[in-house]
Amino acid sequence: MPLRLVTGTCRFRAKTRIMGIMTFSSLKNHLLIAMPELHDGVFDRTVIVVCEHNTEGAMGVVINRLVDINMSDALRAVDIQPSEEMIHRPVYWGGPIQPQHGFILHSPRGEWLSSLEINDALALTSSPDILQAIAQHEEPQRYLLTLGYAGWGAQQLEEELKENAWLHGPLDMAVVFDLPASERWQAAARLLGVDMRLLSGAAGHA
Repeated sequence: MPLRLVTGTCRFRAKTRIMGIMTFSSLKNHLLIAMPELHDGVFDRTVIVVCEHNTEGAMGVVINRLVDINMSDALRAVDIQPSEEMIHRPVYWGGPIQPQHGFILHSPRGEWLSSLEINDALALTSSPDILQAIAQHEEPQRYLLTLGYAGWGAQQLEEELKENAWLHGPLDMAVVFDLPASERWQAAARLLGVDMRLLSGAAGHA
């Protein structure tokens, strides 16, 4: 699978706007957790880091679905020589938009050519300089490589939330980086006191 890294940051800008008596509440720096009823074949049992959310829409990356290549394959695809252990580092399906483009979710934020700040410790970077640093065992200390991203138009995510398609809660770095991908969906829900195994439709999918 060919891999390309985009060179521009996402055009969404953080924004909270008061319109009359209605206040827009951004879910940037949150986790979206797919409810068991969301069986659309795309986002079933996914966890998404929301990287930007404003009145124009939202974007984020899926952090618990693997693809069939590893970091070694990804680095070679952009002519970067990987170290031997990179063969054991997974690559993630970040979402259905631009699936041939790579995005690095990482901590600490650091200084890179093209990054979107998520919080004081976390960023999404799309420029190749970060891959060079990873190959040379420099910063960032923790990272995930995702192919593609998830996106919503204006009010689309809000409508899906009203339809109970998603839970949302605080972004937890341990869930993002420290747990196996297979455990992140239930672990993210547990942060909210929710046991997905007890919800309708979740039985048998632990």
